[in-house]
Amino acid sequence: MAALHLYPSAPPLSRLCLGGSTFGRENDQTAAFALMDGAIGRGITLIDTAATYSAGVSEQIVGAWLADRRPDPRQLSVATKIYPPYAPAAIDRDVAASAARLGVATIDLLYLHKWDATAETPEALHALDHLLQSGRVRALGLSNFTHDQLVGTLHLQSQLGLTPFRVLQNNNNLAVRDVDARLRATCSRHGIAVVTYSPLGAGFLTGKHRHGVAPGSRFDVAPGHQAVYFHPAAERRLDHLAAISARTGLPMEHLALAWAMHQPGVASVLIGGRTTAHLDQALAALAFNDPTLFAELEA
Repeated sequence: MAALHLYPSAPPLSRLCLGGSTFGRENDQTAAFALMDGAIGRGITLIDTAATYSAGVSEQIVGAWLADRRPDPRQLSVATKIYPPYAPAAIDRDVAASAARLGVATIDLLYLHKWDATAETPEALHALDHLLQSGRVRALGLSNFTHDQLVGTLHLQSQLGLTPFRVLQNNNNLAVRDVDARLRATCSRHGIAVVTYSPLGAGFLTGKHRHGVAPGSRFDVAPGHQAVYFHPAAERRLDHLAAISARTGLPMEHLALAWAMHQPGVASVLIGGRTTAHLDQALAALAFNDPTLFAELEA
């Protein structure tokens, strides 16, 4: 596979990227610094955060790390996300606030964090394009868009003759699948890189919550995640994963991570964790590729 560069001066996008959703929540600054140090030392080339993660604290922690470590921009990009509504004034304000928290003049990759009707307007798309043309942002992405929402936004962007989005980031794991063949085909046709997140379903696919939410876990700290996973369809998929894990002797988290990392059309997978051991766990899963077993996991 050819190296993917999200913008001309970007490093090649690594198969794994580091997500910062836990920074300022489960991970304090010391733990987050250790994870970012470990990520760049293991060849990860993108760190992902968002304005809404811990009400901006995640961005602040990433910014403090950038200021202290001063990583080579040829080796690392940083992505962040802004939340709707996407009125031009709000986009301008929120991008300025994120850049200030990150301590950067230019944001490498800016996502719209979720679909909103205001994303599919000429005013919003012109405002985003102006960020590119003025040098405040290097590349644009979309997150949590369905296929139809993506197509509508891309169609309007093309009609307006604006610089296209480069990345789509959606949830995708054995329990919840927001990347399907139709979405992958559309992204491929438009030259959009697919990045997926939550390969372990926020810990759901480890099996540790089968008898109730584990204290101190993501689902305990951020209960809003529970509705995404605690339903019959996801429970059936978890049971299927557990049965295959028992038969093969391979840990549930290893199987779930490997499945997510080897999905067709996926350029990179966001991983998180609390220690660098979680980074090594993810790298071990990336090295494991068994298409027959992956097909069985999907059955």
